[in-house]
Amino acid sequence: MKRIHFSRRAVLLAALAALAGLFVVFVLTSSRWRMGRVDLTSDKLYTLTPGTVHIVEGLHAPLRLTLYFSSHATRDMPQWRSYEQRVAEMLQEMVARAHGRLRLQIVDPVPYSDDEASAEGYGLSPINGGTNGERVFFGLVGSTLPGDADGGETSHLPKRVQAIPLFDPSRETFLEYDIAKLLYELDQPSKPHIGLISSLPVQGNPVIGEEPWTVMRQLGQQFDVRTLDPSRLKHIDSDIKALLVIHPKHLPADALYAIDQYVLNGGHLVVFVDPVAEMDNTPFVDSNGVTDDHNSNLSRLFNAWGVLYDPQKVVLDRSRALRIELADNSSSNHPAMLGLGQQELNHDDVITASLQRINVSSVGYFDLAPGTLSRLTPLLQSTTDAEVVPSQRVRESINNPAALLESYKPDNTHYVIAARVRGPFASAFPEHAGDKGYRASADGNAEVILVADTDLLSDRLWVSYAQSLLGQPQLSAIANNGDLVTNIADNLSGSSALLSIHGRVSSQRPFTRVLALRGAADQKFLAKMQELQRELTVTRTRLSELQPAKASGRGDSTTPEQRAEIEQFLQRQLEVNKELRDVQHQFNADIDALGLRLKFINIVLVPALVTLVGLLYGWRRSRRNRRRRA
Repeated sequence: MKRIHFSRRAVLLAALAALAGLFVVFVLTSSRWRMGRVDLTSDKLYTLTPGTVHIVEGLHAPLRLTLYFSSHATRDMPQWRSYEQRVAEMLQEMVARAHGRLRLQIVDPVPYSDDEASAEGYGLSPINGGTNGERVFFGLVGSTLPGDADGGETSHLPKRVQAIPLFDPSRETFLEYDIAKLLYELDQPSKPHIGLISSLPVQGNPVIGEEPWTVMRQLGQQFDVRTLDPSRLKHIDSDIKALLVIHPKHLPADALYAIDQYVLNGGHLVVFVDPVAEMDNTPFVDSNGVTDDHNSNLSRLFNAWGVLYDPQKVVLDRSRALRIELADNSSSNHPAMLGLGQQELNHDDVITASLQRINVSSVGYFDLAPGTLSRLTPLLQSTTDAEVVPSQRVRESINNPAALLESYKPDNTHYVIAARVRGPFASAFPEHAGDKGYRASADGNAEVILVADTDLLSDRLWVSYAQSLLGQPQLSAIANNGDLVTNIADNLSGSSALLSIHGRVSSQRPFTRVLALRGAADQKFLAKMQELQRELTVTRTRLSELQPAKASGRGDSTTPEQRAEIEQFLQRQLEVNKELRDVQHQFNADIDALGLRLKFINIVLVPALVTLVGLLYGWRRSRRNRRRRA
């Protein structure tokens, strides 16, 4: 029988053809079934968190997602097109994980089309500036589909719709959270239940025609708010997704124990305490001579959680003081009433990430006790220009806030006004160890949100009233206080899986070396500018000293000393400007040098190393073959 011999070249070509075929099959299979995808990014940008996977895989009803993106109008907007790809890839990853419960559609709402009208109807927010001045839509609409858990068609449940009006690239770090939150809310059949314990009249008084505070009306639009009576409270039901405790004063032991066990069993708690609650209308001294300082505390629970809070201390911050009108029609900056801006808000937390301003008044602060295992994450904090004073001093200065600035000494400390506290909490009631259902500690880490101010809830700090054309009162927000409370309730009322989804890093990868060079150059520029300003001030002072007294009936004249001083300053100004240009030239030279090094590495060095390795490998292989033949 004749034997067939194949050359080595033929075998290699056949192997390469087989590998190419396998690669094509693998790519097609992975694109169809989402198999073989590996996330090689340093921060795992394209890997869903376990919380999102839990929500997506646990969907009870089929959902439809419609991504509206004005592809035609963003031809000249590469940042938006790149971000749209990021959003679409994340949605596709969720669809692949949903076992058929998610259906995704991408729509380009071109101008004057039914799709554009549909996007507007769902409340999507267009932005201007697209190609040819077109409006740009970039949002997501989610809706329920008829169908039960087994895929059968039903129509007994009303259709629910939720939308993300605009995917803002500046909010990219919370992209996964926003989409997972939309899916979670669509999957819930009813409004989440929120419990409320308050000694302030936040719900108004229908008997005297007093309306609920605006923040409570906002909460009522999204949640089922249930008021709990602390005098009768012995247990908090598990269907209470979040519990708001506002200005707790003299809570009974049974109510404190119920709150303690609620937290340890995984409940979500928000506590608003205050060293000076200005909306507290109880007498400072009642008919029995009992003194009430209008402060509040949860000392027993705070101690168990490792939290330090002094109800007799108020944080002043003159750099964030609000200007108020006084009784005598004058105005003054009030260092106890603060307008906290973006620098004082935590933009790495989903609650405060999109907020711009929070107004607070006579606030306290939180810290952690030494040795505690709890962790505190600030949400709101003061600047370092803050000072802590006794609350009594603030109450005494109600008609003269300027007195709080006397002998003002900043502490050079950021005081935490609101925070997340997370840790392995233990019960504050060990004496109940024998009770049925008693829990001595939380499973894993429990979490609460603490706010050292109750006045931020009141309308006077964030709501402005005006009369409309029809004579009806019209509200407008001058701060984001209402959004803060709604975000807190929204965040905590979600599932534990939703709470576990924190902000991700941005997919934008900055040139850190270039930014470092630019920062160094900016510092040099700043130093030179400060030097110029100092010399300008000194020169002006010197000129004023040399200025002769004006003679009666005679015009001013410039003396030789003045002319010499002016000439000297102008000469120095030219020198400083030249130094500034030198700094800029050096910066540009550094950037150019960095670019040349990168080009040399990518174009010359790396290919040369690859070629060298190949030549060495070929030389060693040919040498080995020659030895075998010998």
